[in-house]
Amino acid sequence: MEELTVDATVENIMQVTAFVDEQLEALDCPLKAQTQIDIAIDELFGNIAHYAYHPEVGAATVRVEVIEEPLSVVVTFIDDGIPYDPLARREPDVGLSAEEREIGGLGIFMVKKTMDEISYEYRDGKNILRIRKRLERL
Repeated sequence: MEELTVDATVENIMQVTAFVDEQLEALDCPLKAQTQIDIAIDELFGNIAHYAYHPEVGAATVRVEVIEEPLSVVVTFIDDGIPYDPLARREPDVGLSAEEREIGGLGIFMVKKTMDEISYEYRDGKNILRIRKRLERL
């Protein structure tokens, strides 16, 4: 398990992505899975940066774990900002046009559709959001 703790700012999304990508590359992660994980990082860490401590800045920890059977990567985002469960929000109606749809929620919707699992809990004063992606070898 590897961990990185940085300030939860939009400027640190690239650092977090590079950190996770380093772990994925060591696993020979398929490019499609890596791209999907990178998009999830952008959305999830971006949400933490924008909303967890607003208007202040606080720390966020990103943890990468490898599960052997089936081969999967679990990325966990931990912050002690404002409690918020992004999974509790109603999914957007993607059948509506962009003009008709409510603003927000599409990023989390995409993460749910591309990850094999996503979970949230608020424990000991911390938001803990986990995503898991199976790494299928060809």
